[in-house]
Amino acid sequence: MKYFVFCQGDLVLEHTDEGYSIPTEPPTALKEWTTVMDVNGAKAYRIDRPISDNDKGYEMCGLRQSYCLLSETDYLLAGKCRELLYWDQNSKFCGVCGGPMRFDTSISKKCEHCGKELWPQLATAIIVLIRRHTPTSEMAPAKEEILLVHANNFRGDFYGLVAGFVETGETLEQAVYREVMEETGLHITNLRYFASQPWPYPCGLMVGFTADYDYGKIHLQRTELSKGAWFDRDHLPHIPEKLSIARRLIDNWLEETAEHNSI
Repeated sequence: MKYFVFCQGDLVLEHTDEGYSIPTEPPTALKEWTTVMDVNGAKAYRIDRPISDNDKGYEMCGLRQSYCLLSETDYLLAGKCRELLYWDQNSKFCGVCGGPMRFDTSISKKCEHCGKELWPQLATAIIVLIRRHTPTSEMAPAKEEILLVHANNFRGDFYGLVAGFVETGETLEQAVYREVMEETGLHITNLRYFASQPWPYPCGLMVGFTADYDYGKIHLQRTELSKGAWFDRDHLPHIPEKLSIARRLIDNWLEETAEHNSI
C-alpha cells in the first residue's frame, strides 16, 4: 500500500539514502487527516498542516518537482490522487439544491437531498507545435523552424508552444485553429494528433498536435503572449522542462530533424 499525502498541493515524500519515494506506511508523525480516499489501490490523504523539521524522514515536495524524483507510475498516480482530492474539496455541496454531497462510488458523489450525481470534471486544453520551412539559398535545403512563444503566465524565461482551453461546442481540431489564429494571427495546415497527457494542475488534460505553417505574419495576442518567434534547432531559447508534453513535442521534432539532416 502506498500513501499519497498532500498539503496545499505539496506531496509528502519519504527520504532515505537511496532517494525519494512514496511512503508505504502511514507516516506516524502525520495524524491530522482531513480527507482519506482510496485511489487505484493506494490511499490519498489531505492534511491541513505541512510536515515540520521534526518529522524526520519526510519532506514536502511540489507535485511538478516530484516528477524528477519518482517513477513515472508513482508520479501519474500522485497526480490522480491530487486531482481527486482537489475535486472532493471543491464539491462539498450540491449545485442544484445546496445539499451535502456524499461519495456514491470511488469517483462519484450524490446529493443527500435531491439525488443529483456528480463526477470529477476535466479542463481539456490543446497544445500545438507549428513548423515551417524557410529557404536559405538556391543551393542549400530549406531551413526548418518552429514557433515558440512566451506566455504571460509563465513563471520563468522559457519559451513554449501555443496552447489554450477547448471551448464548449468545439472539436479539438477547431480549438487548435482558433487558438493559433487568436494568439498569433497565423494560418496552419496539415494538423496531426501527437499524444495526450494528464495535467493535474489542478485538473487538466493536455492534447498535443503538430501542424505546418500555411501563411500569415505573427501578430501576438498581448493579453496572452509577451514574445513569439521562429527558431531553428541550432538557436533554441530556454524550453520547457521534461515533464511537459510541450517538451515531448519539441524533443520529437529535434529527433526528426536530426534524422533528416543525417541523411
